[in-house]
Amino acid sequence: MSAKDRLLVSACLLGANVKYNGKNNKIDIDKLSNKYELVPFCPEVEGGLSIPRPPSEIVSKQPLKVVTIDGKDVTKEFKRGAKKALKLCKKLKIKRALLKENSPSCAKSFVYDGTFSKVLTKAEGVTASILSKNSITIFNENDLERLLY
Repeated sequence: MSAKDRLLVSACLLGANVKYNGKNNKIDIDKLSNKYELVPFCPEVEGGLSIPRPPSEIVSKQPLKVVTIDGKDVTKEFKRGAKKALKLCKKLKIKRALLKENSPSCAKSFVYDGTFSKVLTKAEGVTASILSKNSITIFNENDLERLLY
């Protein structure tokens, strides 16, 4: 039997309490573990942010700027986490990632608009963007069936 392909997974989706509020976004991905070797990763924690931490949103794409709800610039930590995710994917030859939608790091399609008013806008998170630019296919929690085929 050949080795399973590796899948980078937002650690919060696997039940790790790494979200900004100290909780998780656990979903049932048992079927995926039959097909993939799951590699948990939280770019915000790996970038140096604490648990819990103030919520962050992307307030500017060009130039990139990510701030907390209390105005602290955390762009450097978000970029550092994204670069670590890319480095890990390259090292482990990971070609696919299952990332948390709506996250300023991990979103494939939608992030909060930077006003902290719970309004979503079409955009990629910092980590999802760097991974997709490096030919890593991004999936979110609504794409589980697509990952099984």
